[in-house]
Amino acid sequence: MNDLDLDSLLGAGDDEGPRRRSRGSRTARSRSRKRQRRQRRKGFVAFLLAMVIIVGVLGVGGYYGYQWIRGVAVPKDFAGQGSGEVLVEIKEGQSATEVAQTLVDQGVVASERAFINAIGAAGKSASLQPGEYKLRKGMAAASAVPLLDPKRRLQTTLTVPEGLRLSQILEKLSTATGRPVREFEKAAMNGKELGLPSYAKGKLEGFAFPATYEVSPKAAPDDLLASMVTRFDRAAEDTNLEAGARRIGHTPLEVLTIASIVQAESGSKRDMAKVARVIYNRLNRTPPMLLQMDSTVMYGLKKFNVAATHEELKSKSPYNTYARPGLPPGPICNPGVDAIRATLKPADGPWLFFVTTDTKRGITKFTDSQAEHDKYVEEFNRNQAAN
Repeated sequence: MNDLDLDSLLGAGDDEGPRRRSRGSRTARSRSRKRQRRQRRKGFVAFLLAMVIIVGVLGVGGYYGYQWIRGVAVPKDFAGQGSGEVLVEIKEGQSATEVAQTLVDQGVVASERAFINAIGAAGKSASLQPGEYKLRKGMAAASAVPLLDPKRRLQTTLTVPEGLRLSQILEKLSTATGRPVREFEKAAMNGKELGLPSYAKGKLEGFAFPATYEVSPKAAPDDLLASMVTRFDRAAEDTNLEAGARRIGHTPLEVLTIASIVQAESGSKRDMAKVARVIYNRLNRTPPMLLQMDSTVMYGLKKFNVAATHEELKSKSPYNTYARPGLPPGPICNPGVDAIRATLKPADGPWLFFVTTDTKRGITKFTDSQAEHDKYVEEFNRNQAAN
């Protein structure tokens, strides 16, 4: 083969080679682009799928998150006025939160937070008073709040005046609670359960302290009577009863017995210290004088007259101080703090007699003369006849 032919062959080979390489390169690039497009489509689909999943998760989470936040911000509550009847007792010293728990426990409101929010919005958180209230089951908290107004309490306010006998107090308690008197009489006999002081010797007379009480129909008789004894304990502490009794040479029971006579016999508070002095003057004489108090005779006979008749003065009762020397066995009524203080600090004076000459106006006259005393008795009789 000559040179020309060789060149021709080489030239021909050179021209063909580049064309073949060019077609191969384009095919490879085309395949690469297709792969890239497929990868981009896959990536986009994956991205869309991921976004759908994320949005779904956020949506579910957001829903439950909203429900959780709503539950915290808007507590569970009933709707409407409720139905039926529920007696709810608010105890002394309970907070609004504790009352809310009681209402939830008894099915009145749906949640503590609903009630706390409602009573706070009404501005009545500090107005809750102990007592019993009538509500309904399944009430909206806002509807329950007005029913806890102290004016709607089922408790009865009972005022026990100074000087009532125990029998009279038990009748008042029976009327206030609707319980039979015999239940209170039975409870009154259990002095130990009532918390009576040892010097009371188990008897409640004189220790049922006169005051104003909140009386619940559900309260047990012994609880009510025990609260009166507790109130007496406070009065005894305020008047320094036990130490004062020692100072004047008497027992606490003797002081309380004298105080009960002072309470029963005094026409007014201003006379109490003088009446106490008459009693001491009679007891301290040598020999002691009979007290001769009509109030003690009436107590022994279970009567309420102001003056004893001649027949009544013949009574064999240990409370007949016209016939028996010294003090009666115990108090004849339940004295107040003024009578106790007057007994512990009697007035100074020589008096041995007193007569309430005008019972309507509470006028009592004092003297150490028997003759003057008799004149006062005549005055008393005239006034009684005129009345």
